[in-house]
Amino acid sequence: MKNITAKQNLKNIQCFLLDMDGTIYLEDYLLPGASAFINHLEDSRIDYLFLTNNSSKDAAQYVDKLAGFGISVSRSRIMTSGDATAIYLKKNHPQASLYVVGTEALQQTFISDGFTISDTNPDIIVLGFDTTLTYEKLWKSCNFIREGRKYIATHPDINCPTRDGFMPDIGSFIALIQASTGREPDVIIGKPFEPMIEAIESHTGYTRNEICMIGDRLYTDIAMGEYGIFTILVLSGEAKEGDIANARVQPDIVFEDIGKALEYLK
Repeated sequence: MKNITAKQNLKNIQCFLLDMDGTIYLEDYLLPGASAFINHLEDSRIDYLFLTNNSSKDAAQYVDKLAGFGISVSRSRIMTSGDATAIYLKKNHPQASLYVVGTEALQQTFISDGFTISDTNPDIIVLGFDTTLTYEKLWKSCNFIREGRKYIATHPDINCPTRDGFMPDIGSFIALIQASTGREPDVIIGKPFEPMIEAIESHTGYTRNEICMIGDRLYTDIAMGEYGIFTILVLSGEAKEGDIANARVQPDIVFEDIGKALEYLK
């Protein structure tokens, strides 16, 4: 996209969606320009929302993590795929009992929203990014899924970026469960799927053409452009420049990191 067109479109943006892992930080390392970018949005009174597909942590944990980098934000400025999954479930299955393949933080997200957790006769299986995964959890979830119970995944990410490479994310769990049961999730909530976008619109009050997504993954962050969201790719996480040409959905703009995006935005 030509720069003049990109700048014209950016003038319509009322809210920036900011991916965290690989965009704002990598593990305990704050990426260049991240704090300055947030300060610019605050000073310019431009709305923003930290948006992550990582459902292993809850919003309170992300508030604390960002605070450790000197970035002070309220709970309302964080949305995880776990939060979006809870919004989807409250809208579509408000009385459902859940078997959650996920961390204690993810389970507490659903409990706080009034859902019952059951490991004997659940209505819905929810697969999250479970960094406490056990063989027993996988086995039990596969049994429930084979029985035909509704199966929801919080997000599709294959890997989670770290400073030393990548750790397996929920996408690898989905592949394992499919190999065992022959089933894919009935619904995937997180980026780039529409349930996440609907949750964002509900939470922020902005429409899709007023939103810009900044992230490091082509198949999640940038693929949201398919639904009319303006997208900026940063090359500080998973995606590399050589990956762009083969992406199904192309980014509107590409920068080395969010610091370079700030220079352009100014």
